[in-house]
Amino acid sequence: MKRVLVLHGVNFNMIGKREPAKYGTISLDEINRHLHTLAKELGVELETFQTNFEGEMCERIHKAYVEGVDAVVINAGAWTHYSIALRDALAILKVPIIECHMTNIHAREEFRHVSHISPLAKGIIVGFGLNSYLLSLRAAWELISDKR
Repeated sequence: MKRVLVLHGVNFNMIGKREPAKYGTISLDEINRHLHTLAKELGVELETFQTNFEGEMCERIHKAYVEGVDAVVINAGAWTHYSIALRDALAILKVPIIECHMTNIHAREEFRHVSHISPLAKGIIVGFGLNSYLLSLRAAWELISDKR
């Protein structure tokens, strides 16, 4: 069975409480439940991980390399725009990376227009709230599926 790792970055433990006008009221647990439901439908083994500690996120990416996950979906939050360390950790991976954002980062503050992850990503899905995650998981599945 193919394995996908979904990484949620800094402050995503506060989704549903933080800026509901931008992010909605869905919680991280609800996002993860939707992802696990879709993963089951697709026949994908799914792990989700969230941390507010940059080094811990890098360590989880290193572990993904060692474990041989088949694809990574990442919503790094603010780290997207300034973390070279996270970018370098992701560069270790030799599997498809899908960059995901609930909001359209290109329609927001100018500093959010820069992504250090995008050059490593197979694709980027932004602006669709929860559906950004679901579309990202579907894209990862398409890239690693044996049906190709």
